[in-house]
Amino acid sequence: MPRISWRRLAGGERRWAVLGLGAVIALWEIGHRVYGDFVLPSPLATIAALGRLGASGDLWPAVVTTARDALSGFLAATLAGSLLGGLAGRSTPIRAMLQPIATLLIGVPAIAWVVLSLLWFGGSGLAATFSVAIAVGPVVFAAAVQGTRTVDGGLRTMARAFRVPFGAMIVDVYLPHVLSYLLPALGTALAMSWKVAVMAELLSGTGGIGDGLAAARAEVDTAKTMAWVVVVVALLLIVERLVIEPVRRYFETWRHGLPGEAA
Repeated sequence: MPRISWRRLAGGERRWAVLGLGAVIALWEIGHRVYGDFVLPSPLATIAALGRLGASGDLWPAVVTTARDALSGFLAATLAGSLLGGLAGRSTPIRAMLQPIATLLIGVPAIAWVVLSLLWFGGSGLAATFSVAIAVGPVVFAAAVQGTRTVDGGLRTMARAFRVPFGAMIVDVYLPHVLSYLLPALGTALAMSWKVAVMAELLSGTGGIGDGLAAARAEVDTAKTMAWVVVVVALLLIVERLVIEPVRRYFETWRHGLPGEAA
């Protein structure tokens, strides 16, 4: 039976990823040459500004603060959204009760949650964590609902007929299918988490990358601003590649033997 070589596939994906990043850097350099340093500093000037941030001791405390704010909110949203979404996908009354709430939460702009959380929690780190959790939780919830609702009915019936234990039902029947919906949503939620955390820090002035962006804006230092942006993007890519991507590959191994899969 044909099987997928995940190592070969991952190598091909990495080459395309490097090509995509190279294209972005090339366009960045072209934009710099067209508009100049004040509007868009060059990649080299941005790297130099990043080096100055590291040498000054401002970089790593900001990275730790933003990572704490973003990842704590992301984990809370993932746990709550997955659990409630799974329950809603299995129960029509629960879904009818929670779906309008999720739609309402999605409709509220992230900046509104940031402002409200600052009013409720002040300048503490809890404001950023709450903003992230409430902004991205509905995204995870919607994916969990859809994944749970679309589990193959015949597969569930067969598992019940063979009296498959409840734990095995969750791990072998529900989990692989739900994760095929949930993991792409988690990638989106992770990106949103960084953006919302930085936004909350920028408005609150309590440290983190957002606070660094606010200071760079006040100094009219475009190179430093771009350096902070590069830090945010790099952190997102690192977490996505080291956490989300390996989990996705691990749980998609169940697809290897499906008929029609390419070798």
